[in-house]
Amino acid sequence: MRILAVAAVAAAGTCGASALDFGQGPLNRPYTDGRAWHLGFSVGMHVQDARLSHEGLMTDDGRTWFLSQPSYSPGFCVGGLIDFRFNDYFNLRISPGLWFGNRNIRMIDTQSDETRSQNVKSTFVVLPIDVKFSSVRYRNSRPYLTAGVMPAFDVAKKRVEALRFKQFDAYLTVGIGCDFYLPYFKLNPELKFCFGLTDVLQHNRPDLADDPANLDITRSLRRVSSRMLVLTFYFE
Repeated sequence: MRILAVAAVAAAGTCGASALDFGQGPLNRPYTDGRAWHLGFSVGMHVQDARLSHEGLMTDDGRTWFLSQPSYSPGFCVGGLIDFRFNDYFNLRISPGLWFGNRNIRMIDTQSDETRSQNVKSTFVVLPIDVKFSSVRYRNSRPYLTAGVMPAFDVAKKRVEALRFKQFDAYLTVGIGCDFYLPYFKLNPELKFCFGLTDVLQHNRPDLADDPANLDITRSLRRVSSRMLVLTFYFE
């Protein structure tokens, strides 16, 4: 999380400095926003967070498991872009992509202080659909806001472990960014917040029928929802 926060601050600083520079000089690509539709691509990074809701389960031998995500690892994302113009201020953006990341989950037995950990790797095929609201263009920069939904499908191979997450999830998304008009293309740094809508924990675990210790860890959770913070650079 701290790595992404530093990157976001650096990007914001770069954007601010660029905005000052972009207030001077020639007007780049003056007609580019008048296109009915256009294509682009994106690269970026993200962090995945898991919101863990505990059941309060106590096993027959008096054990209670507490789970948390103590650290965050940056992941990589790459995608395409199809942008449809509604009018001077609103656009519909569809940006399919691949997001690679992981979540580090720590499990603590509150009775014996036994600690376990699990690295949940994910490869998401995502299809964000956003409405983009842009401000008035000032010289070669134009801030904007986005809001939308994002279905995501995890195609990573699942192993037999204490926790297993479902393959499908859906997110509500909100974001902020800025268009920078360069001589040959438009660069858009964007920071997006994604809030999972479903319970992604797979509760039915017949594969753990012969492993009651790991099954108790799964049964200790009532719900797991996902959240993501994404820093993306669009090239249009």
